[in-house]
Amino acid sequence: MRTIFRRGAGVFALLSGAALAVPATAQWTAEQDRTDMMRQLGITALIPGPSGDEKAPNHANVDEAKANPYPVLPDPLTLKNGGKVADARIWFDKRRSEILEDYTREVYGRVPANLPPVQWKVIAADHEMVDFFNPIIARRVVGHVEDPADPSRSIDIRMMEVLPANAKGPVPVLIMFGFGASAWPEPSQPTPPEYDRINAAMKAMLIKQDPSLAAVFDAHQAFAFATPPGFHLPQHDANGDLSPAEQLIAAGWGYVALDPTSAQPDNGEGLRSGIIGIGNHGAPRKPEDWGALRAWAWTASQVREWLSTDKAVDAGKIGIEGVSRYGKAALVTMAFDPKFAVGLIGSSGKGGGTLLRRNFGENVANLGTGESYWFAGNFLKYNTKGVSKPNMDANDLAVDSNELFALAAPRPLFISHGVPEAGDAHWIDQNGAWKAAYDAGRVYKLLGKTGVGVAGPAEMPPPTTMIDGALAWRQHTGGHTDVPNFRYFIPWANKELGVGKP
Repeated sequence: MRTIFRRGAGVFALLSGAALAVPATAQWTAEQDRTDMMRQLGITALIPGPSGDEKAPNHANVDEAKANPYPVLPDPLTLKNGGKVADARIWFDKRRSEILEDYTREVYGRVPANLPPVQWKVIAADHEMVDFFNPIIARRVVGHVEDPADPSRSIDIRMMEVLPANAKGPVPVLIMFGFGASAWPEPSQPTPPEYDRINAAMKAMLIKQDPSLAAVFDAHQAFAFATPPGFHLPQHDANGDLSPAEQLIAAGWGYVALDPTSAQPDNGEGLRSGIIGIGNHGAPRKPEDWGALRAWAWTASQVREWLSTDKAVDAGKIGIEGVSRYGKAALVTMAFDPKFAVGLIGSSGKGGGTLLRRNFGENVANLGTGESYWFAGNFLKYNTKGVSKPNMDANDLAVDSNELFALAAPRPLFISHGVPEAGDAHWIDQNGAWKAAYDAGRVYKLLGKTGVGVAGPAEMPPPTTMIDGALAWRQHTGGHTDVPNFRYFIPWANKELGVGKP
């Protein structure tokens, strides 16, 4: 029986209704995976999400007056039995684990208990110089994981570790989700005499193959196959800032450029491959199995563990950073791995720091029909209100992002956004993230920390306002990036972590 999705009457309909004949092939399409998950959950239809194009007829709501159909949020300081979280002991012993379990089961999924270990290998190392004055050691590293039952099912986690070369002791390190895991910062170059030897050897080899080239080279004696690179100044952006990597090195930090898609593809077709496929031995997911966001967070934790074995790294001062979908992954990392010391969460949107109960910009329907592979299968249940059993929406979730922020407490968390006018679209719902952070501030306050929700305004402040403290906030005037906030993040993180103090 052929199963398809039809967009009609305001729903994505599962036409076959009963048992589905989805082939047990090595790889499925995203549609096949979603179809099979709907079958497992007894879901027959999903609601399509609104358009991110504000000029489209079905555009997402961007009217704040209509944004809060469910103003009452889950309370991070109320236990499931109704008891109140009155002190840090109750938070850590009881309430935090309750929230984690709800997020695990219903939103991000469970990590398999017996994943194979990561086998790390330094592929190459290079001594380089950044911005003329900052010597570094860069190492290209690969982490290999394979399924013992089928070694052909494997991954190679790609990353680039960059540390200051002349540090007087262990340094803090920021793991940055994204790309560039294969790019050397400033590849070291041969000396002029070495260039001369290279050119002489290449000319001799070619003359040996074709003796007539001797006359050509004699007629063009200044010709060279390889020449030393020209002088170039450090590149600054429109705000006068160096790149985040250069800023970190100049401040005495190290960093890791991590490609999370080398561990788990960023698409629904990859759910039977990558680390999720290894954990399931290539089988389809079950409703509580993990999605890509939790897989990327797991990857960051594996990198953190490897970094902790490096004596040049301060194992107690390793942080995580990401923007957009990787901002979601960075926040999930902070929530599930308490050994991360600090986080920079950029424009993470729905499924990250923005309240799922909000009707503003992207919503649960978009995540369920477009990026369901980011989440556990159970998350589909919350996009069925009025169209299918179990007839639930975001208000039926036991958790929301105020509690996701709270799971990071009391560790320092810097929440970064841009402005819609410059490209950080209304789709992101910056105010929804502010409201979530403001409520999470109650947990930070309980644990003796300050920041959003503890000090400062109740409403989202104007752009460029810096809310300091352990739960920090700054909305820059740029687009969908956190780069303009690095100049604020680094000194803030130094202060919060005590970097440079005896």
